[in-house]
Amino acid sequence: MSETPTPAVRAGRLDRLLRPKSIAVVGGGFFAPNVVKQCLKMGFAGGVWPVHPSKDSIEGVKAYRSLADLPAAPDATFIGVNRNLTIDIVRELRDLGAGGAICFAAGFRETGSYDADGERLQQALVEAAGDMAVIGPNCYGLINYADGALLWPDQHGGRRLKDGETGAAIIAQSSNIACNLTMQTRGLPLAYMMTAGNQAQTGLSEMALGLIEDTRVSCLGLHIEGFDKAEGFERLAARARELKKPIVAMKVGRSEQARAATVSHTASLAGSDSASDAFLKRLGIPRVDTIPAFLETLKLFHGVGALDSYTLSSMSCSGGEASVMADTAEGRPVSFPGLTEEHRARVQETLGPLVAVANPLDYNTYIWANEPAMTATFSAMVSGGFGLNMLVLDFPRTDRCSDADWWWTINAFEAAVKANDAKGAVVTSMGENIPEGHGEELLRRGIVPILGIAEAMDAAAAAAFVGEAWRRPTARAVGVAPPSGLPAISATRGEIMLPGAIDEAAAKAMLADARLSVPAGRRSASVVEAVAAANELGYPVALKALGVAHKSEAGAVKLNLRDEASVRGVAEQLVILGDGLYVERMVEGGVAELIVGITRDPLFGPVMTVGTGGVLVELLKDSATLLLPASRDDVETALRGLKLFPLLDGFRGRPKADLAAAIEAVLKISEFALANRDALAELDVNPLIVCGEGKGAWVADALLVQRS
Repeated sequence: MSETPTPAVRAGRLDRLLRPKSIAVVGGGFFAPNVVKQCLKMGFAGGVWPVHPSKDSIEGVKAYRSLADLPAAPDATFIGVNRNLTIDIVRELRDLGAGGAICFAAGFRETGSYDADGERLQQALVEAAGDMAVIGPNCYGLINYADGALLWPDQHGGRRLKDGETGAAIIAQSSNIACNLTMQTRGLPLAYMMTAGNQAQTGLSEMALGLIEDTRVSCLGLHIEGFDKAEGFERLAARARELKKPIVAMKVGRSEQARAATVSHTASLAGSDSASDAFLKRLGIPRVDTIPAFLETLKLFHGVGALDSYTLSSMSCSGGEASVMADTAEGRPVSFPGLTEEHRARVQETLGPLVAVANPLDYNTYIWANEPAMTATFSAMVSGGFGLNMLVLDFPRTDRCSDADWWWTINAFEAAVKANDAKGAVVTSMGENIPEGHGEELLRRGIVPILGIAEAMDAAAAAAFVGEAWRRPTARAVGVAPPSGLPAISATRGEIMLPGAIDEAAAKAMLADARLSVPAGRRSASVVEAVAAANELGYPVALKALGVAHKSEAGAVKLNLRDEASVRGVAEQLVILGDGLYVERMVEGGVAELIVGITRDPLFGPVMTVGTGGVLVELLKDSATLLLPASRDDVETALRGLKLFPLLDGFRGRPKADLAAAIEAVLKISEFALANRDALAELDVNPLIVCGEGKGAWVADALLVQRS
């Protein structure tokens, strides 16, 4: 991500570049002439103006000696020259009043420390562009399938949209992945394919906003290596919601190797993976992990949009397929709910007593090739109000077999879906078992062809997630302090200004000021003071050595000390371990222990982790990540999603925990983090002991680190 401030998103800034009436192509060699070739091949109706200092024509099109010789300032320009000359060309285009440029050359900031000139050249490129839109550098370009406008230096597999047709728009941060995506034969119509490069001036979110405004775009897919700006993605998500155009993301970077490749490839800011995941969820953008799931989700979005629920129906003429459908849904948020007695009876009436009616449904082969009978069964099944209705149907090879009978099944399913105003998809068990032309025909009929059962489940879950997100209020911007109605926490103690770790006593004093429940405690400089403090606080007490980050591992904490002699003996052992002693009244009646951690992400600001706490936190790895500010519902949803939650909810007759107090404590910690976001580097409350109902949630230990 460029440190140079990205220009504010302005309405129409990318219009001329994305939807040009004229295209200039600068350069020779292999790539620039291919841009001319692809424009001609796609039937672009506007002007195509090659620019070359010595050639009279390129691909049979008149060439101009310089930009100054062009008939007019071009709307879009593909710059296919070396990185140094690219900067001069960009400056000249800006002065001419051109609409924008694709910078193909590499060797800018994405080279990192390997090339000392990369950073300097990137800054020079941004300065040369001024307000003119520049995509890249290190960027393959743009394909506009709606207008046949290609600033693309290679072959591709897409087709031009027909008049009145819509399609998906895709932005990829990998040029090769973008090339491969155009080669798909899954029946997904594309309106745009765009690559982002290293986002020197124009970020991914601004490109996406420019595409999603086009009425010929039905949905948007983002292959993301790194975000440009959080606020840009928040604007994009809000606009997508207004336009009812779903977005799906394939965000790479889950593995250490992927993160390393991302940095070297684009120089974008990837952020931590858990924070990125939380950010996308907050925006209502589902995340998928494979390219097939990405494409099938886009196809479902294009065909039927967001789904109203996670409930599915499945119909097939095979019990084996029904079982695979049911098993594949396991572990995913989608489900095949059982049929009500009334609904089951409606389906049973169409099939007779020899077929066992269930969901997924094996309708058997009794009605195969009987279109009226299949229509009756499918209509009865689809009448259940499911979020998506699936018909499992693999087509035979058309080069060796006949598929005539299969179309009677399609006709019946189409009639059933339309009669019930429902959403339907034909799902193949194998991706190759539906020809591209068949997929296009199904989409024309309003039925989505989905290739692969696992991909169908992923796509349905993504579409239901979007529907659910759009029904919720829009989340507040990340990293923004609470509104004036909420108390901002300000430090009143001198320790807040010191860099590095703050000891537990000081950290707990700050959290107590933030209205969190902290057990009564006393700082002690000696064994004598510790004994006196314990007698004053009342037994049982905990005794800790201050200045030790991980006390359990260092043996720097002792719990449940119940008399003066115990305190004295332990204090003599601990006083030599740290920078003093801390005596604290024990929290009693604990039901469960949580960890609430705050870290600072360079893109998203304070990031909060809530999970199972105590000494086994690293072993159990039971946690959820939330960006701030978080709502009460966000926190409760996170807690309910933990494996620990049954313990909070009174597992096997045990006392229920004070869930309301736990939620309130987590919210107060988040408010503290936001109010001190410029000074806070890290905060770790572990454990937050949650007691029984009505008895609160208590900060039993806290580690606070200030930014240096």
